[in-house]
Amino acid sequence: MSQDLLHASLPGFTDEGGISAGIDEAGRGCLAGPVVAGAVILPAEYDLPGLGDSKKLSESARDELAIEIRKQAVCWAIGTGSAQVVDQINILQATFRAMARSVMHLKVRPSVLLIDGDKIIPSSHFNGDGGYTQQSIIKGDDKIPAISAASILAKTFRDRLMVKLEKRYPGYGFEIHKGYGTKVHMAALRELGPCRIHRVTFKGVLPEKKKAKQERMCLPGI
Repeated sequence: MSQDLLHASLPGFTDEGGISAGIDEAGRGCLAGPVVAGAVILPAEYDLPGLGDSKKLSESARDELAIEIRKQAVCWAIGTGSAQVVDQINILQATFRAMARSVMHLKVRPSVLLIDGDKIIPSSHFNGDGGYTQQSIIKGDDKIPAISAASILAKTFRDRLMVKLEKRYPGYGFEIHKGYGTKVHMAALRELGPCRIHRVTFKGVLPEKKKAKQERMCLPGI
């Protein structure tokens, strides 16, 4: 990370270079539901004990921190990409779109985006509202407080949404596994088939009949 970006990553740090926002997503690996991105600008001073990687926190700790992040942040926003969008443009591009939307929904425009992972958001996803300096940071959700906060807001928002979606699409257990490919989820898929919020381009969501047929057709003499 450059020295300028390192300074900009400090909580609430502002200088002539501007304001930094942390960006992270939740739900990329799920078989169902949207991919959700969070964007957070933290103030110079805040009191968020336990702030860190959302995946390492208990559900109750995440929920408590999410409440405090929303209270104490300079501003925050959520962006989403539906299962249909994931199928249409692939999960990576859908994640970029959700991240860009979260940034564009912030009430305060940041000039520096600190993004968890090894990729930055292509400018095409900002619909002409670009001009951001971007820095990808591997394990940023464990290193940069604003990214940690974004991770927690994205995760808690998505988890609550999946609990609600279980009521609309009962029988899959979304309120428990949140759309991940658990044994319970896979068994429900085999019994019920996919519903409207499943990502049908993901392996395991649709039956393998077509694939098996294609393999048979490739055998010599068949």
